[in-house]
Amino acid sequence: MSASFRWGVIGPGRIANRFASALTANFVGELYAVASRDLVKAQLFLQKHNGKVCYDNYQQLLADPNVDAVYIATPHQFHFEQAKACILAGKSVLVEKPLTVNAKQSITLMDLAKKHQVFLMEGMWSLFLPSYRQVDDWLSADKIGRIKFITSSFGCKIDRDENDRWLNPALAGGVLLDMGVYNVATSLWFHKQSVETMQASGIVGSTGVDELCLMNFKHSNMSYSQLSCSFLADLQNDLVIHGEKGKIHIGPLFWEAETVTLLVDNSELKIHTPFAVNGFEYQIAEVEACVRAGQLQSSIMDHQRTLQTMQIMDAVRQQLGVVYPAELD
Repeated sequence: MSASFRWGVIGPGRIANRFASALTANFVGELYAVASRDLVKAQLFLQKHNGKVCYDNYQQLLADPNVDAVYIATPHQFHFEQAKACILAGKSVLVEKPLTVNAKQSITLMDLAKKHQVFLMEGMWSLFLPSYRQVDDWLSADKIGRIKFITSSFGCKIDRDENDRWLNPALAGGVLLDMGVYNVATSLWFHKQSVETMQASGIVGSTGVDELCLMNFKHSNMSYSQLSCSFLADLQNDLVIHGEKGKIHIGPLFWEAETVTLLVDNSELKIHTPFAVNGFEYQIAEVEACVRAGQLQSSIMDHQRTLQTMQIMDAVRQQLGVVYPAELD
């Protein structure tokens, strides 16, 4: 492996542009290759982000010995097969959240990665942000006492294009897998407790995917979470951790927050932790460090954490009655 870590990208779409931009940070590697079925799209992406080579075939990228790791940024439905191909090719892989469509697929990938001794991680980038490290420090120092209740919301009114992946069941669309995954993963991260019981309700739209979802969790230590996500309306989009002695506010936009606030005894401490680039660079640095060290998982975003989130989202979709066409096969 060279001194500069070389990334390959599969799926040069919206989120991949953010990933590639983060590679301009001076503590991470570089964009080396991109693959897309649309070669023109791949070429434009490569030029925009100063990459080296592009392919119109995923297998060509996986066969390139210069690629140190692959970032998968395609719609959810394609994550499983593409990540599987990376693992079988011996390529370390970071998969944009959610890792797969359901827990069954996630378990298969995790088992395969272990068998072939290949690094695999879900791209839950929020957990690596400096703001989240600050919140962890406050919680470890018992600043707000025992956590009793976490609330979070993630919602915006989207343009109703039924061909877009957000509303397309064939692409595993729906608000839960796209936005709600942040609510679930961050709640579990801060509680550090399993979900004992849960109740979900919501609105399933005309295309058969969830467009609004409300979730109530009771955790194993008698603490609670109340989470909401929506394609139908703009929500508060923050996260609040309520403890016995105070609370912590993450936001605005809790999943990409640069500001966190500690409120205890009528006093307020606000800390701003600006990104080096756009926030993706911190999870990139984690992957690179793990791969260089020969680790198969991140100690922060390990397989068990991903699996726990996937199992909860499976249960939520079951309560809502949302099943994707591929799951019926």
